Amino acid sequence: MTGFEKLENSLIDVIKEEQAKLGFKEEKIHLYYPLSSLNHFFSAKDSAEEMLIRLQNMPRELTQKLGEVSVSHKGDRFCFYIPEPGSVYVHENMKENEFIKVLIELVQQHDCTKEKLLSLFASYWGKTECQEMDNGEFDFYIRFVDKADDTYYYCFKDEGFHFIYHRFLPEDYEDFGF
Repeated sequence: MTGFEKLENSLIDVIKEEQAKLGFKEEKIHLYYPLSSLNHFFSAKDSAEEMLIRLQNMPRELTQKLGEVSVSHKGDRFCFYIPEPGSVYVHENMKENEFIKVLIELVQQHDCTKEKLLSLFASYWGKTECQEMDNGEFDFYIRFVDKADDTYYYCFKDEGFHFIYHRFLPEDYEDFGF
């Protein structure tokens, strides 16, 4: 998979997550990425200026789906501007039982438990991994094993009356040193 394909998948995944949480609205979207994540996508060690140059010519496959995506940055923080057609494309191509939608519905319930989370993951893929975390931020992660279209580490924190989560790409998870 190329760097632009990884970037496209990530942008679409973030938009899906946003729409699952907030609902669909035909709107312009601004998504922010640190330079380190972009370098992971491209297996590069670009400076901010080098990355900006790399991102100036988005592939046609990406712009056909998300529209004329533009990029700016301040220091090592990059902003991707996605016009309204991008939000529409994602909405029209999200399945009713999309994993991220079902996960968000579950964590929003007050009776969500670790066992229910594990059951949900197992219902979408036969091989999952769960590991306890002791870093003060998260209690455990769950991830799909060998699932090419979902390589995220889903990190959960039990807040007592509900769960919060954050998902990380494997390289970003490794960078955090959890």
